[in-house]
Amino acid sequence: MTAADALSASLERVMVRFARMLRSVGRRRGLADADLDELEQEVRIRLWRALAERHTIDAVHTSYVYRAAASAALDLIRRRRARPEDPMVAERASGAVPGLAAGDEPHGLLERRELAARIDRAVADLAEPRDVVVRLHLAGYDRFEIARLLGWTEPKVRNLLYRGLADLRAALLEQGIGPQRVA
Repeated sequence: MTAADALSASLERVMVRFARMLRSVGRRRGLADADLDELEQEVRIRLWRALAERHTIDAVHTSYVYRAAASAALDLIRRRRARPEDPMVAERASGAVPGLAAGDEPHGLLERRELAARIDRAVADLAEPRDVVVRLHLAGYDRFEIARLLGWTEPKVRNLLYRGLADLRAALLEQGIGPQRVA
């Protein structure tokens, strides 16, 4: 058996051992059954990239696989949000312009998309650990879930979140984006 074959067999044993947990993580994140296979493949690739050189795949800890699965699930969800379904298919199916609510104007949709892109760029400019915590917070995770996902303490996550949100607020205010005041 070659080294590559041994590595492949080792990776497959780990995937079989953790298959149930991977599917559970995906379901808790709201992934459809069709997406769970993609999640498993993404985790397989991440484990191979991270552990192949050290030949420690068989000795991988459950917590490492869990974090890899949670991270892969979030990335999958983000990719789906960033790449919505084909607008022409959605338009034909609904008979409406994609992304527009009833009574909405197209320029309102464009303004919201531009604002979202500016906010996304501002989050990307945050310091490394803060941007991850702020993105998870904006995705709807509370401090305790973020701490559990990242393997950090809740006080660390709380500190990074509050500082990251303060930095984000300052960056957006600098761009002229702030709370709208109603007269």
